[in-house]
Amino acid sequence: MRFHWHTHHLTLTNPWGIARGVSKEKEGWVFEIEHAGVIGHGEAAHTKRNGESLESVKLDFERVAAAAAGKDDPRALLDALPFIGINGASAAAIDVALHDWLAQQAGVALHDFLGIKASPLPITSFSIGIDDAETIARKVEEAAEYPILKVKLGTDRDREIIGAVRSVTNKPLRVDANEGWATRKEALEQVKWLAGEGIELVEQPLPAHRIADVAWLRERSPLPIVADEDAMTSANLRELAVAYDGINIKLAKCGGLREAVRMLDLADELGLRVMLGCMIESSLGITAAAHLGARAEWLDLDGNLLVSDDSYVGLRCDRGVLTLPNAPGLGVTLVSPGRD
Repeated sequence: MRFHWHTHHLTLTNPWGIARGVSKEKEGWVFEIEHAGVIGHGEAAHTKRNGESLESVKLDFERVAAAAAGKDDPRALLDALPFIGINGASAAAIDVALHDWLAQQAGVALHDFLGIKASPLPITSFSIGIDDAETIARKVEEAAEYPILKVKLGTDRDREIIGAVRSVTNKPLRVDANEGWATRKEALEQVKWLAGEGIELVEQPLPAHRIADVAWLRERSPLPIVADEDAMTSANLRELAVAYDGINIKLAKCGGLREAVRMLDLADELGLRVMLGCMIESSLGITAAAHLGARAEWLDLDGNLLVSDDSYVGLRCDRGVLTLPNAPGLGVTLVSPGRD
């Protein structure tokens, strides 16, 4: 097996504002495994929130390459990956690249390799980042083709933001506070108000690890409460099931497809509803997640739709309806170098 990795640059079409800050671009990594004439690809969408950086991802790649030196069994590396002890985004890139390689080698699409149907996929939401009211209204108008919007909140201007959205559309909305509400009382006041604004669900209303407070909120909430930052891997899903109605699974958080499938299986057992989400990613990362899409109730797979310089072609999105590539493996191709 030979490994390659390179950085790639993504430019946000609009500044991306969430409760933790604003960004205009994203630098990430692509990991490639080459063996027996087949190349598998995966993307590492690291986040500072999860203690990751460009440098930490590179070090993780080097660590895995050293552990695999002299070995030529991609499946064995996939089995060993959880025990090497690397961060979620790094593990996701390698896990996806290995799954891509294995599915291509088997001559089947990734979802078939995983035993998951290609369709039907839920309609994906399209995200509206935090901004001033005028800019938010413009963003919503520009997103007219998408039937469901996800609105970022968690500020002292949340009602102004929703007001700006509602000034130009009455379509269904989902809300993500990104840990932005400080107390359970504040969260309850906001959720009750949002219930009158046509909101479908509220994601991560309180800071992570406040399970008792979320359980208190859930008992009183008129809307479903979904865990994001609290739902990293399958390890704590039983604990989350007493406080949340659902979880947001992201490959870059949990460490890849294998762990995501574990989370899906355990969510089914626990009666947790599932959203499949993403970071700011290219079509490489988004297509990988979409291969799991038929097992989710909600999709928020729009990271590639928020950037102006996607280097990959994979899944198609038509008015929020996602269509997977008809090709072995991920079915993703590189269309422009985008390399440093």
